[in-house]
Amino acid sequence: MSRQDLDEGQRDMKKLDVVAAVLLIVGGLNWGLAAIARFDLVAAVFGLDFGETNAITRLVYGLVGLSAVYIAAQLRAIPSRWAAVATARSRAMAP
Repeated sequence: MSRQDLDEGQRDMKKLDVVAAVLLIVGGLNWGLAAIARFDLVAAVFGLDFGETNAITRLVYGLVGLSAVYIAAQLRAIPSRWAAVATARSRAMAP
């Protein structure tokens, strides 16, 4: 496996990190709104009332759950992936 393959794989993993983080934020906001204001953001986006679900909302809720599992499993690897990029950028910007 070449260095380019590793860099490409790491970029793909970083994209997955971002998607998972966004889904966790959506899920966290949704739970917070449900607890504080009895408002289901995901259901509202898809034209449903609080507590109603359909196939699309269940897919979103499932993806949020999978994102939590992914982040929990990758908790140690994520900082090192992102630190490698920050180091490479600082080296590139050095005179």
